[in-house]
Amino acid sequence: MLSERRSKDNKMEKFEINAVNRTVIGKKVGVLRRQGKLPGVIYGHKVEPIAILMDLKEATRVLNKSTRSSIVIINLDGKEMASIIREKQMDYVRNLIIHVDFQAVSLTEKIRTEVNIELSGLAPAVKDFNGTVMEGLNKIEVEALPNDLPERFIVDISALKEIGDAIYVKDLSIPDGVEVHTPADEMIVLITAPAAEEVEPVAEEGAVEPEIIEKGKKEEEAED
Repeated sequence: MLSERRSKDNKMEKFEINAVNRTVIGKKVGVLRRQGKLPGVIYGHKVEPIAILMDLKEATRVLNKSTRSSIVIINLDGKEMASIIREKQMDYVRNLIIHVDFQAVSLTEKIRTEVNIELSGLAPAVKDFNGTVMEGLNKIEVEALPNDLPERFIVDISALKEIGDAIYVKDLSIPDGVEVHTPADEMIVLITAPAAEEVEPVAEEGAVEPEIIEKGKKEEEAED
């Protein structure tokens, strides 16, 4: 189990989005979206909320690669603002991002946020005992300086060899400078036994169901 933060060349991955101040708000924002623009807002550390506008294609490329703990630099009219993504609003029918909330952060002050958990590997208990992988948490809450935040926690489940084996928050490898606020005994993944198959009872040959017998008795009584 480990946390992943750096790219393959061991350099911190850098996310940047160009933006301009946005004056159009409310229902008129729909016009901007049709022009290939993405509206958003940035607020937070010593920053009054600022309505911004980004290029939809450029911003989508960055937002699809980054996580909720990634530091995204917003280049706003020549000024760089460090931020993290707080919320992405989606149009699920068209699979488009339609609005983004960024929280401005200070690189010298700790912040509290959530970091995603991703499972990797194959659990031997699944192959050997037909076990089922039951997922618990898919993110945990941590606190750290922005540049110390892990992008994600990669959890290797290849050590889960028996039914009942599990991985908890306490089993994660936490980088230096990162404090975890999620309870240590919270379950991340558990191997459970396969569900027992239900077998329908087979009636013995020649057996007559009770309701049919009862019906026959009533008919005989009526004839008498």
